[in-house]
Amino acid sequence: MQWSPFVPFSNFGLMNRRVVLIHGAWHGAWCWEPVLRLLVDSGIEVVAIDLPGHGDDVDALGDLAKDAARVHRELDRSEGGVILVGHSYGGAVITQAGAHPAVEQLVFLAAFPLKEGETCATSAADEPDIGRISHTGRPNLGSGFVDGPDGTISLDPRVAAQCLYNDCDEDTTAWALNRLGPQALVTLQQAPTEISWRTKASTYVVCTHDMAVHPDLQRVLARRCGTVVEWATDHSPFLSRPDLVTRLVFDLVGNPD
Repeated sequence: MQWSPFVPFSNFGLMNRRVVLIHGAWHGAWCWEPVLRLLVDSGIEVVAIDLPGHGDDVDALGDLAKDAARVHRELDRSEGGVILVGHSYGGAVITQAGAHPAVEQLVFLAAFPLKEGETCATSAADEPDIGRISHTGRPNLGSGFVDGPDGTISLDPRVAAQCLYNDCDEDTTAWALNRLGPQALVTLQQAPTEISWRTKASTYVVCTHDMAVHPDLQRVLARRCGTVVEWATDHSPFLSRPDLVTRLVFDLVGNPD
């Protein structure tokens, strides 16, 4: 995959906001590595955290509340002005954790800005447009679910490659597949207790090549956010097009309004 390198502008006087990156299901903070390199090189204060039991975290896997609490602890270290970015399931996490007073803006990257009583598994189920979405000719991420004896689900690597990394090159895909871990099934079946996007500025990124979360479902969910952009990328633009993710974050940091 070829992409243009990120070239930041030089007005670092505006760089007074902190960026916190939240991964999605089965992933860890590792998935943000290409984006982190670009943002750090640009002088932006940024951190990617592992949710409990993911990546390098040695804690047990938790539910949505435990994941949001982990983000809260990170946000407690910030005085304010945080841009909170959530990918996929991470959108459910930031929906709840984003109510923290330090958070100024939310970014949902092919993610789930859930409303009251809604879960990742039932997102937008009551929206009239959902019934018109066609899944014909698309791979099915659910067909790759591998149930664990402890209430977790893992992903079959072949299905994960098709659904999560279809725009990534072979080396990047192999690197990511080797790092995927189990996900507690309950996290996809729980509704947030706080709905931060109702009160915080928000941006939704629709990924039009996404084979995990249907782009048309993303467009329905995106109506809940203040700003919407569309990228011709797969479900994992932090790997296939880190320049786009970096540019979006950089623009938000430099233009708080």
